[in-house]
Amino acid sequence: MTSAPPDPDLSDRPFTLTVEREFELPAHSIYLAWTERMDSWFAAPGTVLMRPELRTPFFFETVFRAPGASRPKRYPHYGRFLRLVPDRLIELTWVTGAGGTEGAETVVTVELEPRGERSHLILTHAGFAGQAARDQHLAAWPVVLNYLAAQLQGPAAAGKTQ
Repeated sequence: MTSAPPDPDLSDRPFTLTVEREFELPAHSIYLAWTERMDSWFAAPGTVLMRPELRTPFFFETVFRAPGASRPKRYPHYGRFLRLVPDRLIELTWVTGAGGTEGAETVVTVELEPRGERSHLILTHAGFAGQAARDQHLAAWPVVLNYLAAQLQGPAAAGKTQ
């Protein structure tokens, strides 16, 4: 019998960020996007290996062309779900390479506050090894959440990050 890996120890990686956003969507739609439909908005189609089960590893890739680059580059993402409360909470580890978490196993917590057909999302990303990686993600997460809104709600929803 194999035991599940322990939660990441973030005590020596103190850099954290928090981003909040309102969505014109029920929390259930956002929960599904993060747990079962990552390839409908964030991951490159065909790259997702993910089941919304605790301690279950996942993998996906994003594809992004950096400004000035001649072609897009693939960015692998690895992790596992630590906590799942349907329509309320998603907590997962998040590991990427250079230009991302720099190989550090970070923790992303997505808290959802249902407000009828709307939702308030609080995303906390903790455990960065350095301020530069944290700052890069602080700039990126609002863009990612705007993209999620645009994919789920349509283009008029972009630009509402607090």
